[in-house]
Amino acid sequence: MSQEKKVYIETLGCQMNKSDSERMLGMLSHFGYIETSEPKTADLLIINTCSIRQLSEDKAYSYVGVWSKWKETRPELKIAVSGCVAQQYRDKLLKRFQKVDLVMGPRSFYRLPSLLEKINNGERICDVEDAVNEKENNYPIKRISGYNAWIPISEGCNNFCTYCIVPYVRGRERSRSLEVIKKEVVDALKQGYKEITLLGQNVDSWGKDFDDETLRLGKLLRELNTLDYDFRIRFVTSYPTDITDDVIKAVQECDKVCEYFHIPMQSGNSEVLKAMNRRYTREQYGEIVKKIRNTFENVTITSDFIAGFPGETEEQFNDTLSAIDEFELDYSNTAAYSPREGTVAAKWVDKFLDEKTKKERLARLNEKNRQACLKSNQKALGKIYEVLVEDFEEKDEKIILKSKSRNNKYVHFEGEKELIGKFVNVKINKASTWHLAGEILS
Repeated sequence: MSQEKKVYIETLGCQMNKSDSERMLGMLSHFGYIETSEPKTADLLIINTCSIRQLSEDKAYSYVGVWSKWKETRPELKIAVSGCVAQQYRDKLLKRFQKVDLVMGPRSFYRLPSLLEKINNGERICDVEDAVNEKENNYPIKRISGYNAWIPISEGCNNFCTYCIVPYVRGRERSRSLEVIKKEVVDALKQGYKEITLLGQNVDSWGKDFDDETLRLGKLLRELNTLDYDFRIRFVTSYPTDITDDVIKAVQECDKVCEYFHIPMQSGNSEVLKAMNRRYTREQYGEIVKKIRNTFENVTITSDFIAGFPGETEEQFNDTLSAIDEFELDYSNTAAYSPREGTVAAKWVDKFLDEKTKKERLARLNEKNRQACLKSNQKALGKIYEVLVEDFEEKDEKIILKSKSRNNKYVHFEGEKELIGKFVNVKINKASTWHLAGEILS
């Protein structure tokens, strides 16, 4: 492109979406676009959407509606909808939003440069076809985070939980090669990143689609752990029954891998889990958690839960509350059930709970989560954590540094700005619900 243009990307949803946005920004920079933080100044507006819940979908539509009004006075403005909502509704979005120029799924954004050429020539395009064979590594990655690099190692899901749209919009599980992953990690480390987060809808399933049965997550962790840089490694999200003994052993053996597991449970009741098509029972989930806690002293285990799944009884919901206590979960992402068009559970209209009941259960679930977080943080009192300093704020004429521990605890302490981006040891002396406070050790 001969003339420099500005692009603004609004990213909704998970870390995988954020990673996709980083890749789009990298491609666009290669073709003369510069990122702007002011959407009204942009020549190209992209909303990278999430369809996990109706709230996220509605938020995407709200952005498109506002941007469409801007285009009434700026007809040269280009609007693109990408991500999971784009994949799900496809050309319906072009019909609904007449000002949208491009609809692009999460499996097709590697064709963004050629798609831009078409819409800049006046075409309106819907492209949701798979682009797994595109040469992804020809373009740079413009990372959003200052110290944490998100590295996708797999995409898609084979589980088909009855409430979840992911397999339909992200496709079946596909693993990136060890060589490609390792190169991307090394490139990020050379750029100064201190923390690598390996991403996957089912991150522990990495390598299962390879012919080589030795290529599994444990091997990948061990390979990355040998890299001669000062950094640490995380991985999300884990499917409970895919957490093998070898994965746990690899985390234990590798000094760079953090003692942190995000293991969505979704419900604490086995009957509801079966209705969700989750491949484990409450008891099996508990055994996995027990095995991890018996292996690590300061491990953090977080989860996801849905309140008000179709047909869920009060007794079954109470099993979810008791599971948080029994398994001493440190934190959980929570949501009320939201039917997603195209999923199995969305057809169970006769089993849907009323909005009042779902809202009330979600409130109780959030309160239980708050209690669990505080209880978890109180266990850290008096301990010494290695933290990565990520940000700061000025409070009462003091500089308060914001950091994250290996076990994913947010830690605040007084210090100097020069420590941002460095690893330091902090003694914890105060526990709040959502973060810890301490003092740096000299």
